[in-house]
Amino acid sequence: MRILANENFPRNAVEALRLAGHDVVWIRMDSPGVTDEEVLARAIAEQRILFTFDKDFGELAYRVGLPSACGVVLFRIPMDSPVQVAERIVNLIATRMDWVGHFSVIDDTKVRIRALPGSQPSDANS
Repeated sequence: MRILANENFPRNAVEALRLAGHDVVWIRMDSPGVTDEEVLARAIAEQRILFTFDKDFGELAYRVGLPSACGVVLFRIPMDSPVQVAERIVNLIATRMDWVGHFSVIDDTKVRIRALPGSQPSDANS
């Protein structure tokens, strides 16, 4: 999976995702301080699913209407220990393959998925 990890994404989770075989680019390492709009534009340009702990991306996609068909996964899980968070993220994303074209919220008890504006149902399995 091609992932763009937002600046607020934990280092341990980035490393665990890479060890699990995912292609992860981390904003904190190569372009810290960029705006959320720039992060979203980069995810689209590089065809990466955006992983974040920042709920502002839902507003950008739905209220502002910025293109976001790349897929956004918002994690709302407690930041217990860094190792536990990393393990949990890797395990949770392995449960589905339809992240592209959706705004997904992952919390302690469930995964909620909603189609993003402008995405096609066929985009979900790309």
